[in-house]
Amino acid sequence: MAREWLASDGLRLAATTWRAKNAGSSPPQVLCLAGLSRNSRDFTPLAEALAARGFDVTAMDYRGRGRSDHDADWRNYAIEREAEDIDCGLDALGIPRAIVIGTSRGGLHAMLLALRSSDRVAGVVLNDIGPTIERDGLHRLAGTIGHTMEAPDWPSAAARLRDALAEQFPGLDDAGWERFARQLYVETPDGLHLDYDEKLRHTLEDLDREAVLPDFWPVFDAIRATPLLALRGAHSDLLSEETFAEMMRRHPDAQALTVENEGHAPLLWDAKTQDAIVNFACRCAGKSD
Repeated sequence: MAREWLASDGLRLAATTWRAKNAGSSPPQVLCLAGLSRNSRDFTPLAEALAARGFDVTAMDYRGRGRSDHDADWRNYAIEREAEDIDCGLDALGIPRAIVIGTSRGGLHAMLLALRSSDRVAGVVLNDIGPTIERDGLHRLAGTIGHTMEAPDWPSAAARLRDALAEQFPGLDDAGWERFARQLYVETPDGLHLDYDEKLRHTLEDLDREAVLPDFWPVFDAIRATPLLALRGAHSDLLSEETFAEMMRRHPDAQALTVENEGHAPLLWDAKTQDAIVNFACRCAGKSD
């Protein structure tokens, strides 16, 4: 179900909602927030699993990604602006409280939402993101986002992903790489195109070895009352094992899952990961069935 709302500056924003199966009149809500250059299609298999267990699931597209409009000013592709868009979207789409699943940048948004509006967040799933972000992983992203946006066909798109991410996802076969490509690319009259505004690359242009990276530990520590499930890809270059272990030490109500044979960020396709998220969501919603 495609949905839309207007940001406070009038930009048209989009989301996709999967309605709960066999649920009552007020099913518990799940909000999915994607990574920096990603879109709501990343959550389709997981959303279907959650909907089958009685959850309404909504995945938002940030401005400049997926079906949301591009912004004429790339400086608005910023955490602060996106946070305002998320709050506006929750109001417009009628989501007063939700379990929030955030992949990478979406996990930062999940933590910030729990900090500023704890009453709106029943639980948080962090998918391969933590309070300390590894510089090497950020540099890898900076070298790819906004570059080589087009592909002539699906096999070519899949091959480009394999060339860039084989170390992160060593277990993917040809079908898996094409499935991955169909989440990231969209068909246009001019061929396949990565489904985001290429100007997003400007947000990472000032990243260098000396740049001071944001410290999210104060945010993380402030939301210790919020139930947490943290996922880490075993090959991740953005979330270290040390940070992952420290997150578990600091949070009294946290669960952890390492997703084997995947890196940044786990694709959320496999049954083990989906079951962990569904069971966590049921716990947060007080569902026993």
